[in-house]
Amino acid sequence: MPSSRRGAAEGWAGAVRWIGVAVLLGVGCGAVATAARVSVREAPMLAELVASGATVRAELVVRDDPRPLARTAGPPTFLVAVDFETVVAEGAAPIRLAARGLVLGSDPGWRGLLPGQRVAAGGRLMPPRPGDLRAAVLSARKAPEPIGQPSWAQRAAGVLRAGLQKACEPLPDDSGGLLPGLVVGDTSRLDPGLEEDFRTTGLTHLTAVSGTNITIVVGVVLFVARRVGAGPMLCALAGAVALVGFVILARPSPSVIRAAAMGTIGLIGLAAGRPRVAVPALAAGAVVLLIADPELASDAGFALSVLATAGLLLIAPVWRDGLRRRGCPAGVAEALAVPAAAQVACGPVVAAISGTVSLVAVPANLVAVPAIAPATVFGVAAAMLSPVWPAAAEFAAWIGHWPTEWLVLIAHTGARVPSGALPWPGGTFGGILLAVLTVAFLFAARRVIVRRLALVIALGAIIGALPVRLLASGWPPPGWLVVACAVGQGDALVLAAGAGRAVVVDAGPEPNAVDHCLRRLGVRTVVILIVSHFHADHIGGVTGVFRDREVGAVIGPDWPEPAGGRAAVEEAAAGAGIAVRAAGPGWVWTVGDLRLEVLGPVTPMRGTNSDPNNNSLIVRAVSGGRSVLLLGDAETEEQEELTGVYGAGLRADVLKVAHHGSALQDPELLDAVDPAVALVSVGRDNDYGHPNPSLLGRIARGGATITRTDELGDVAVVTVDGGLAVAGRGDPPP
Repeated sequence: MPSSRRGAAEGWAGAVRWIGVAVLLGVGCGAVATAARVSVREAPMLAELVASGATVRAELVVRDDPRPLARTAGPPTFLVAVDFETVVAEGAAPIRLAARGLVLGSDPGWRGLLPGQRVAAGGRLMPPRPGDLRAAVLSARKAPEPIGQPSWAQRAAGVLRAGLQKACEPLPDDSGGLLPGLVVGDTSRLDPGLEEDFRTTGLTHLTAVSGTNITIVVGVVLFVARRVGAGPMLCALAGAVALVGFVILARPSPSVIRAAAMGTIGLIGLAAGRPRVAVPALAAGAVVLLIADPELASDAGFALSVLATAGLLLIAPVWRDGLRRRGCPAGVAEALAVPAAAQVACGPVVAAISGTVSLVAVPANLVAVPAIAPATVFGVAAAMLSPVWPAAAEFAAWIGHWPTEWLVLIAHTGARVPSGALPWPGGTFGGILLAVLTVAFLFAARRVIVRRLALVIALGAIIGALPVRLLASGWPPPGWLVVACAVGQGDALVLAAGAGRAVVVDAGPEPNAVDHCLRRLGVRTVVILIVSHFHADHIGGVTGVFRDREVGAVIGPDWPEPAGGRAAVEEAAAGAGIAVRAAGPGWVWTVGDLRLEVLGPVTPMRGTNSDPNNNSLIVRAVSGGRSVLLLGDAETEEQEELTGVYGAGLRADVLKVAHHGSALQDPELLDAVDPAVALVSVGRDNDYGHPNPSLLGRIARGGATITRTDELGDVAVVTVDGGLAVAGRGDPPP
């Protein structure tokens, strides 16, 4: 064998051996660290309390900023990562331990806690999710009791962050809410719709503290230090001070420490002028963080942070140099290579999480690059100036909001690009599949013929498919009469009322699902929002209906319960200057060819299986000679009353099956309606056994076509040649 081939073979063999050693070492260290955490979680005394759902009083140390869970109805619930120090059950001796856990706090007092703060709280212990290394979840209804003061660093961070929020108050809502998120990860004022647009466009990393923030801030400090003639030692000291200062400003929580580590590694590569010098540092940093906290192995944020840094170090320089060799200016080459490399590196994880591959992420990140640094720098300046010179802080925030407005424009525009995201298998399989294809392409693309072939195929696909997608997107189908939105376990129905106009009946359990459904239908004006009743699975998404749309009126039943749901609808309507009006039998509304009539509840019902359900508004809609009967969550009691009053007058072409297809149905009502199409709005794999198989069998035997949102996604009933047809969009949510 020639010596060159022998040397190459030996080199590959050595590399494989070292990879094997590294894998075995990583597995061993990970197993030891994980075993230590599992032993704490499975400690007999604590495990018994968790299994029995005991009510306890615990002393805790807050690990990260409290996060409000997605709000449906009533006051928000806060998710707080904590370390348990002491747990005391009634009549038992205190258990002293060091175990991680979560708190579900339903009192507003949990909102203002700082990382590192010690508190005492009472509540009920619950088991964590399967596979979770946390020892327990504490459900706490009352406010925590602080024990001592937070650290000086956390208090300083609180002052600066509050000052930044105050400086941003005069700014427009979108940019004023985004700037604190961009600078220090404070998204408390960020509009949920804008946050969703950032996620859709592949810019969600901008709303959280990442290594990019660290790199920008420390990089600016190093640039200034070098310009004034500082030596290496002084530059290193200035960079370290800037790094520590930014960590304090962003709050030294685990996620920020992780970002600081990744940002520092990136700076090592940039400062050395040899990015590969930082690769061992990246690997070592990731290993140390994983050993210290094995939960990071399942943390998407950690994976994205490491992969983005790896892309910056390994892929971006190669692509940048390749572009420069082909005559591309240095600045342009850098701007093209960095976001493309980060997107390629992070793509498999993003695909695994979202089940899509974004086609707009790379161009969106590319055009966003020029705005990130100035927005970050002026945002940090506003925070630092706020305690001593508030007017200057407001001026700095005002300057910083202009590049932030550019980011807002990119997010809004990118989220509305037709077919901006392609469906992809989600979960582990989808992530691994895309990773394998990506690595294979990167190796194959070193050959010129492969690059040219890939370019031709990509251009051909775009040129051939884009006009079709733009001119005939396929959804909504022409002539649609009513659409049942796939919102999970809940209801959101849309009745066509003209070009860009619709009547919406209920809003589902959360805002994004109904907002996306209305976007897909091209609804810009909601003529009237009808709330059948105030349960969370029907009103939790009400703010999504109002998002970037004009709403003409809101009606609901004259029933006060549940009070939290009614208050949430009234609050959303009041934000648009609308009062919620009560409607009852005899209420009629005409919009063009669409006529709406409320049939029930005929009389207020009390003492039933569920009074809110049995006081649902029952609405008949008639358009183009076709009728739709919408039953809300009416159960047997209200359905029997309707049948007794209206009888055969309930006949309708389309039936929205009551209460997600529960078993509590009146057979005589089903016979009276005798629908051609039955819509079942239900969540996949729900815990309620909906829809009931016997009910579906009875409806099918009556000759109706049954369509379910958990199987077909958004479902449209369409008028075709004087008859009715159904079309499913596919991709139902979990």
